[in-house]
Amino acid sequence: MQQPIYLDYNASTPLAAEVSECMLDLIRGFHGNPSSSHYFGQAARSVVEKARAEVAGLLCCTKSEIIFTSGGTESNNLAILGAVRAAAGQGNHVICSAVEHPSVRQVCVHLSELGYDVTVLQVDGSGLVDPDELLQSIGPGTVLVSVMHANNEVGTVQPVRELAAVAAESGVLFHTDAAQSAGKIDVSATGADMISLAGHKVYGPKGTGVLYVKEGVDLRNHMHGAGHERGLRPGTENVIGIAGMGVACRIAGMNLGRTGTHMMNMRDRLHSRLSTLIGAENIRLNGHPDRRLPNTLSLGFRGVRADGLMRELRDVVALSAGAACHGEGISLSPVLEAMRVPLEWAAGTIRFSTGRGTTPEEIDDASTAVAESVRRLRDRGPE
Repeated sequence: MQQPIYLDYNASTPLAAEVSECMLDLIRGFHGNPSSSHYFGQAARSVVEKARAEVAGLLCCTKSEIIFTSGGTESNNLAILGAVRAAAGQGNHVICSAVEHPSVRQVCVHLSELGYDVTVLQVDGSGLVDPDELLQSIGPGTVLVSVMHANNEVGTVQPVRELAAVAAESGVLFHTDAAQSAGKIDVSATGADMISLAGHKVYGPKGTGVLYVKEGVDLRNHMHGAGHERGLRPGTENVIGIAGMGVACRIAGMNLGRTGTHMMNMRDRLHSRLSTLIGAENIRLNGHPDRRLPNTLSLGFRGVRADGLMRELRDVVALSAGAACHGEGISLSPVLEAMRVPLEWAAGTIRFSTGRGTTPEEIDDASTAVAESVRRLRDRGPE
């Protein structure tokens, strides 16, 4: 059976060939604990430190500023919880945006339940946070601002450099979740004090992540054990996964411009063909038209429901939906709600995300399949 066309690279990416080769070599020959002082342990330690240097190269920082974690979710938790615990007694106000990933949003909900004051910055219709609104929200008790670099659903890229500057001028730490932007756009010039990455978003292995912590930033660990990773992330390092992530970050940095151009060409080809086949008046772009990731295309289709379209296409094209329909009505993603996307468009929103391996032939076949499915659903009427 032929596999569906994969256009869900924002959900996860396949392992790069160089990454899988590196990991397979280590699986066969490396079993030492990086904390052991003997030959086998030091061989493992050298693998970890090489990977740390490769990640640091992508972020243009020093090796000592890189902390390895189990993924983007853990990195976000460590950044936020670690910062507020380190600031105990100095303030209890945290700021995030309305379009954050659940691994940021739910941590802030948890802090609110613990008695912290949490401000949620609203976004405009394209998903952008206003730096002036951030400035007005910062007060004497503000200890942390967390605003993602690029949105996973609609691709909007936040003005993180301006936001980070606003926070810095007020003496407040700034964290950004860059899981979606790494490998697609430059993540080294954000000005953030902390940056989260996820291995499986950059053609590395799942279960691996990174938290960049700027030199001098004070964090408190929220897991307890031995003193691994500067005492911030106890537990024996995942040597094989870390090595794979290091290679993935090295490749991402080397090919950033070429990769971004290719993904954007495929994204725009898809948008153009769908507009021609379905009619531009029947499609709505969600997110900023220019300030967005080169690979991300969030489209609302008039007259169809996203979950119905997903069912039609599940054996043909792998995609993500922005809404779900059920007996009680339609559930929209928090991102589409925050952007105030009209229901008639939000209900039929699908996210397409291209990747390094996406081909023109796949784009043409996928656009034809989507257009045919949209027409069938419209002819069939509401279910």
